[in-house]
Amino acid sequence: MLISFGFDIVYDCKQPTPMLLNLNVHASRAADLLVPDLLVTEPAVPRSAYHDGFGNWCTRLVAPAGLFKLSTRGVLKDSGALDPVHPHAHQHDIATLPEDALTFLLGSRYCETDLLMNTAWQLFGTTPLGWARVQAICDFVHNHIAFAYTDARNTRTAFEAFNERKGVCRDYAHLAVAFCRCMNIPARYCAGYLGDMGVPPPYGPMDFAGWFEAYLDGAWHTFDPRNNIPRLGRVLMARGRDATDVALTTSFGPNTLASFQVYTDEVGA
Repeated sequence: MLISFGFDIVYDCKQPTPMLLNLNVHASRAADLLVPDLLVTEPAVPRSAYHDGFGNWCTRLVAPAGLFKLSTRGVLKDSGALDPVHPHAHQHDIATLPEDALTFLLGSRYCETDLLMNTAWQLFGTTPLGWARVQAICDFVHNHIAFAYTDARNTRTAFEAFNERKGVCRDYAHLAVAFCRCMNIPARYCAGYLGDMGVPPPYGPMDFAGWFEAYLDGAWHTFDPRNNIPRLGRVLMARGRDATDVALTTSFGPNTLASFQVYTDEVGA
């Protein structure tokens, strides 16, 4: 299948404002791009690109004062397959984990393992190890949090989501990531496009999505506690410890989000 994707984001900046952007498809999907998602700015400004410490493709620029638009359109070739399910994937002992997975066992800005450790072991300490334990965590989070766009708050942490029992996809992912880490399972936060392909209406407003990956049986596997079913058409943009590392834009100056639209859908050949 072919997936058309892109966005239009407009900021109103009070002064020239340096920005770091995480707005491109992840390098792991670069070979699937039929139309590259080249970043366009209005007005045009100089920019430079780099890979961050998590392998994400990032852009840095200085937005001028006034309205500043970021946009892209791309087309990607996708298998059309649902997220893979590997129910027999085993859990590693910490001593056998690769070094690059160890970071994802630690607490982070939005995933407070220290505050959730006792709760995690009370809830999941008797569940089977491996895939079944991660799925038990996803099942709990899916049922524990009530989803509503009106409940979005960019400062909400996993501990707060657990106590408030409301949020959006990033809150589901943060809580599940924190629980996995508490249970000695490396977990990393993911952001990207996830359209409504393969699911029945009604459809909500299109937005970027948050999910996570857990390290089991020598590989990273996709889990999505918000939807809690395998989905198709998932397009990864960035990975990190939590939403701090995959923020769409990090700005260093006062600005207001004036407009925000995301597009993703299946298209013909």
